[in-house]
Amino acid sequence: MKADTRTPTEIFSAPIRYVIPLFQRPYVWNREDQWGPLWEDVRKVAEQVLEAADDFEVSTPPHFLGAIVLEQQWIKSGVIPIRNVIDGQQRLTTLQILLDAAQLIAERHGEDIDSSALESLVLNDRRLAKDPDEVFKVWPTDRDQEAFRAVMNNSRELPEDLISSGIAKAHAFFVIEIVQWVEPEGDSDKSQQKIAALTRALRDHLRVVVIDLEPGDNAQVIFETLNHRGTPLLAADLIKNLVFQVAAQQKGDLKRLYDQYWKPFDSNYWRRDIRQGRLKRPYVDIFMNYWLTMKLLRDIPADRVFTEFRDYIRIGKYPAWEVMRDIAEDARVYAELEHLPWDSPEGTFYYRVIKVMEASVVGPFLLWILRWTDQQMPTEQRRRALAAMESWLVRRMLCKLTTKNYNRIVLDLLRELNRGGPQLAGEITEAYLAKSDATAVYWPSDEQVINFLQTVKAYTDLTRGRLRMVLEAIEDKTRDKYAEHVHCPRGVLTIEHVMPQAWHDHWEAPPDLAGRQRRDLLVQTLGNLTLVNEYLNPKLSNRPWTDAEALAGEVDPVFGKRTLLNKYSVLKLNSEIVAEHINSWTDEAIVARSISLARRAIAIWPRPPQVASRET
Repeated sequence: MKADTRTPTEIFSAPIRYVIPLFQRPYVWNREDQWGPLWEDVRKVAEQVLEAADDFEVSTPPHFLGAIVLEQQWIKSGVIPIRNVIDGQQRLTTLQILLDAAQLIAERHGEDIDSSALESLVLNDRRLAKDPDEVFKVWPTDRDQEAFRAVMNNSRELPEDLISSGIAKAHAFFVIEIVQWVEPEGDSDKSQQKIAALTRALRDHLRVVVIDLEPGDNAQVIFETLNHRGTPLLAADLIKNLVFQVAAQQKGDLKRLYDQYWKPFDSNYWRRDIRQGRLKRPYVDIFMNYWLTMKLLRDIPADRVFTEFRDYIRIGKYPAWEVMRDIAEDARVYAELEHLPWDSPEGTFYYRVIKVMEASVVGPFLLWILRWTDQQMPTEQRRRALAAMESWLVRRMLCKLTTKNYNRIVLDLLRELNRGGPQLAGEITEAYLAKSDATAVYWPSDEQVINFLQTVKAYTDLTRGRLRMVLEAIEDKTRDKYAEHVHCPRGVLTIEHVMPQAWHDHWEAPPDLAGRQRRDLLVQTLGNLTLVNEYLNPKLSNRPWTDAEALAGEVDPVFGKRTLLNKYSVLKLNSEIVAEHINSWTDEAIVARSISLARRAIAIWPRPPQVASRET
């Protein structure tokens, strides 16, 4: 391995192609973190060059841009040598975009010598190129090639569908910044002087540390060393680099493997951030974490996803194509989770457990359950498994039981499922979750759920999303199959206290302190809560239950909550209250409704018969 400090002229002036392998991550640099600081540094160097031209005693110190790692490629034919960019592709691509933006401005507003000097750093001699793309000295990875080809062509108008690409945004940013600094609409001589200074700054006063790998150097180890710690690279980027390095060693067809298995992972869909609790993680990294957990059957911390994968592929000595195939097939299943029919059992599980309850710990279990075909796992077994897990989680949530050991429980369950196989997945899941009376694993009984929901302050002890989900499920259960619409809207209704929290304004107070304290608790329990839309909620506010006479000076009466619910709400939850409580809504009514709703909850989330029979 040889390391030298070189200028852009030394890096780009000779015929050369720096090819970014297709298994490298796509272009991700942005204005705030990279383009803006880079331009500020280059502008300052150009201004020093200008100052030095007027005063020979002023020197222009070089500015270091960082390092790139290159690996020589042996080619059978052609005269333009090729180097693979092992590391630093973001930096190298950005430097080429900046050089081309400066060349464009020099061509339009500067002298020919500056335009030609910059062009020699971005384009090879066309007479040496075997195909049109060989004219580019830097050639990005698959996803960015079309945009790069477009912005590097001064005579080509950028297609509308490429304007939003990172490559195009970077080029546009540098063009705008250079134009603002050069001021071509002002003094033309001064503008040309600035262009000349910028040209010299870009060509001769920047420095890049170029590390050339020699035969025998392990490119993957060097890549990991440079990028694994303290870097914005995704775990998936490191995994991608590793599997394609292994594929190259195994003489695989890298282009075919990329197109067939890996290309979707470089899309914005997979690289977007997804919230998990208080943190955000890239969607693809979450999937990789689930996948590894499912494969290795052990807990994989987020910061060890790559190292665990590296050990998995090296110890197992699996063919790279086989690993990529398995990842791609499971990724397709995982990506479909967000698009499952919202009223299907699978879609309902994803909505309630993964999205609302944020129980990401069961992600590997869900991936394992859904990865099998209907021939491998009968539909009835799949739905039994999902129903059991959802019931176990919801009942424990309603009874405020600990979530401390959920990761261990899911891993133990996955081991049981692996041993038993997909044909019996539902039975295995039920049996495992039902086997223990220990607090950490216990599946709460019907009686426990009913008793707990009479006194637990659901409104304050559950998140709004989880409480709404429970009420949505009860509303669906109340409608059943006979209603015109089996499901109520999900995730959009708001929670309303039937007896308001500020009940003192319009509701008769209990005679003693203990009664008032009991009511303060009851108004927060499940029996006093319902769903309404965002418009009706503020209108209900702290109103009384029944209509009141008009206030002094007004004609219309003050409508009570019962009247407004009866007039506007279409939910069965509300029509029941309105029909059964014409004259009053009392503490006793709240307790009775808590019991009623709890009974519906245990019907929605039942326990298997073998659990109940064991307790009797």
